[in-house]
Amino acid sequence: MRWAAALGLLPFVALAGCGGGDQPEPEATEIPKAVAAQASAPVIESEFGTPVKDRVATIGLLNKRNNLVQDIQLKSGEAKRFGNVVIKLATCERSLPWEQPPETGAFVQVFVEERADAGSALAWRKVFSGWLFKNAPSLNVVEHPVYDVWVKDCAMKFPGEEEVPAAAASNAAKPSGKASGSAAPSPSSSPGAPSPEAPKPVEKAEPKPSVDT
Repeated sequence: MRWAAALGLLPFVALAGCGGGDQPEPEATEIPKAVAAQASAPVIESEFGTPVKDRVATIGLLNKRNNLVQDIQLKSGEAKRFGNVVIKLATCERSLPWEQPPETGAFVQVFVEERADAGSALAWRKVFSGWLFKNAPSLNVVEHPVYDVWVKDCAMKFPGEEEVPAAAASNAAKPSGKASGSAAPSPSSSPGAPSPEAPKPVEKAEPKPSVDT
């Protein structure tokens, strides 16, 4: 009986061993030294708008192998690693409010750990370095068989944009110029219009006494 019980437990032991091996390994997030040692792209401070160091870009990353899409938020000069790909942001920019058509761009560098050929060892390689544009993505494209990168937004403001919400709120708080307690005049109270009079009560005639002749 003991050997029968042991045989009955074998399928559960095998399933437990298989389930433990299906857990994916966590992706590495540490920036490799080979990437960190490379000089960042030169950045020129613009005359208007938020300083470069305070801007935040939202970058889209697509892994074509598993169809996984991620939104990455990066400050100027910041880099983030996702497995064997590193996205580094130099700066981002938006067109001036009076410029048409509006445009959003970001200077991005993409590093991928891959083999140059079948006989080579894994090494970090810069696969893209340049401007990406939101409304004109065909101007510059990240050409890679596994990863696709594009710009989605650049969080920055120009002088005057900060005052727009405050001005709208102050205008909403101002009184309309009419006292809230005063009621609108009725049509009958307009000057020149005769005021309606209440109907007078009809007096009943009292019966006169009859005189006998």
